[in-house]
Amino acid sequence: MDDGKPFIGRMGGLARGVVVNVLRGVAQIVLAYTLNLPLFILAVLSIVFIPLGVGVVLAPAVLLAIRAVANLQRNLAENWYGVRIPVPYRPEPTGTSGPVGRFRWVLGDPATWRDLLWSLLNVPVALVLGVLAAGLTVYGLEGMFAAWWIALLTDYGWGPFWLITDYGAAGIAGTIVLAAALTAASVPLGGAFLKAHALFGRSLLAPTRGALAARVQQLTETRSETVDASAAELRRIERDLHDGAQARLVSLSMSIGLAEEMMKHDPETARQLLAEARAASGTALTELRDLVRGIHPPVLAERGLDGAVRALALSVPLPVDVEIDLPGRLDAPVESAGYFAVAEMLANVVKHSAARRAWLQIEHSDGRLLMIIGDDGTGGADPARGSGMRGIERRLAAFDGTMAVTSPPGGPTVVTMELPCALSSPKTSPSSGTD
Repeated sequence: MDDGKPFIGRMGGLARGVVVNVLRGVAQIVLAYTLNLPLFILAVLSIVFIPLGVGVVLAPAVLLAIRAVANLQRNLAENWYGVRIPVPYRPEPTGTSGPVGRFRWVLGDPATWRDLLWSLLNVPVALVLGVLAAGLTVYGLEGMFAAWWIALLTDYGWGPFWLITDYGAAGIAGTIVLAAALTAASVPLGGAFLKAHALFGRSLLAPTRGALAARVQQLTETRSETVDASAAELRRIERDLHDGAQARLVSLSMSIGLAEEMMKHDPETARQLLAEARAASGTALTELRDLVRGIHPPVLAERGLDGAVRALALSVPLPVDVEIDLPGRLDAPVESAGYFAVAEMLANVVKHSAARRAWLQIEHSDGRLLMIIGDDGTGGADPARGSGMRGIERRLAAFDGTMAVTSPPGGPTVVTMELPCALSSPKTSPSSGTD
C-alpha cells in the first residue's frame, strides 16, 4: 500500500496542474476580452473627446481603470508565476485638485501610455498563450476520455487521436497512451506559456530604465532630506537639553551645595534654598518629560496611533471631530510619522487658520494609511511658504508618502496625507492592557 502513495501523489499533482492550467488560461483570456479590450476602446474615445472638454473628465477615469486592471495583472503574475512587476506610477503631486489637475497628472505619466499599449496587445497575446496553455490540456483529456469512443460510435477519425477506426483495439490503446502523454506534458508546457504571458506583461508594465533612474534619484533625495531632518532633530534635542534641563540641574546642584554650607549658620536661608531646589527639580522634570514626548510620546507606544491622536485632539483649544478606523497597529516608524504629521497640522490650525472647528479622519485600506485634516478657517495655506508643512512632506517622503493641500482663500483647508504601510498587529481592546 505504501508503495502506491508516491504514484497517487504524482497523479494528484498532475490533476491539480491540469486544472490550474485550464482555469488560469481561461481566466487570462476572459480578463483580456472583458476588461482590456472594452477599456482600450473607451480610452481611445475619451482621448478623442478631449478637445470637446468631456475627455478631460472621462480620460483620467478610464485610464485609472486601466491602471487598476494592470495592477491586477501585476498581482496575478507574482502570485501565480512568481514574476514580480514593480509599480512604475508617479505619485499624485501635492496640491492636485479638480479635473484639470487630475488630467495633467494621469496623462503626464509615461506609465499610463504603456498601460494603454499593454491593454491593446494583451488581447491577442492572452488569447494565443491562453489557448495554448489550456488547449493542450483539453486536447489531451479529450483524447483520453472522448475521442476514441466518439470515433468508434461515429466511425469518424482524423488526426493523432482519431486513428482507431483503422487500427482497432491497438488504435484505442495507442490513442489513450498518446493522449495521456500529451496531458502530462501539457502541465509544464502550459505553465511555461502562462509564465511567458506574465513576462510579456512585465515587459510593458514594469518601470523603464529611465523611470528606475528617476526612482533612484528620488530615493537619494529623500534619504538626504531624512538625514538632514534627523541631524536637525538631534541638534534641537541637544539644544533643549543644554539650555533647559541641563542648566536647571546645574543650578539645582549649586543650590543644594550652598544649602549644605548654610545649614549650620543660617538654617532659614538653607530651607529657602532647598525649597527653590525642589521647585527647580520639578521644573527640570517637566522639561525632560516634554522633551521625551517630543521624541516619542509614551501614549503613542502604549495606545498606538488611534489613542495618541485622540489624546492629541483633546489637547487642542478648539473642537476637533475625530473619526479613526484602524483595524490594527502600524509599524512604530509609521505611527511616529503619522502622529507628528497630525500634530503639526493641528498646530497650524491653532496658530494660523483662525478656525472655530477642525476635523480629522484616519483610516487604513488597500495597504495605505490615509489621514485627512480639515478646518473651517480662513484658508490660504501653502506648503511652499511654511517650514512646518515642508518638514512634514520630507518626513512622509521618507516612507514614499504624499501630501496634498487644498486651501482656497476664505477656506476651508483640507490636508490629505497618505502613507503606504501594512498593519503589524491586530487591534486589541483597551481593557486588555494593565493600568
